[in-house]
Amino acid sequence: MDALEIVTGDAPDSAVIWLHGLGADGHDFAPIVPELGLPSSAKVRFIFPHAPMLPVTINGGYAMPAWYDVKSLDLSQEEDAPGIRDSQRQLEALIRRELERGIASTRIVLAGFSQGGAIALHTGLRYAEPLAGVLALSTYLPLPRTLRAEASPANTRLPVFMAHGTADSVIPLAHGAASRDLLKQEGYAVEWHEYPMAHSVCAEEISDIGTWLTRIIAA
Repeated sequence: MDALEIVTGDAPDSAVIWLHGLGADGHDFAPIVPELGLPSSAKVRFIFPHAPMLPVTINGGYAMPAWYDVKSLDLSQEEDAPGIRDSQRQLEALIRRELERGIASTRIVLAGFSQGGAIALHTGLRYAEPLAGVLALSTYLPLPRTLRAEASPANTRLPVFMAHGTADSVIPLAHGAASRDLLKQEGYAVEWHEYPMAHSVCAEEISDIGTWLTRIIAA
């Protein structure tokens, strides 16, 4: 998969694979890297993949960068399970590439915003080897009914950072909170943050993400 890469130090020993939202591309979150405030000693490879062009039902069937089809504004209905699982396979291929480049799975974070966050969360909880964590922004857990049967024993203690805007009209706060509650019910360590914003990111959130990433992989 085509991707933009940013490396914060020579011979990186950790990686963050960061998926953008619907209609964006890998450049969308690249400017955040220097704003995270990671320590100067951090050797992190940030990978920002570009989603494929897919027809999106709520966009009148027109093609746009997407990780899966969105068939309804009610995200709990008519989920595109084949599309979600196809993006899961693509993300797992990116993880394998990092393993081949010498990064341990326990040093790999999956991150994403909105639709990208949904794929990061879905994949991280199911991945066969232990990961460093999942960063899920303004998003929700897709295919929640399959989680218990498909969850990987290797990632039952996976640190999960979830953040949501209180004025989000695209993915309502209640939808993200419901996913948080389900994950906590299943025993996952979820760190939850709310911010007074819409379907976006804010300076306080970026600072909190940097603190979390420093604790997880960059200390």
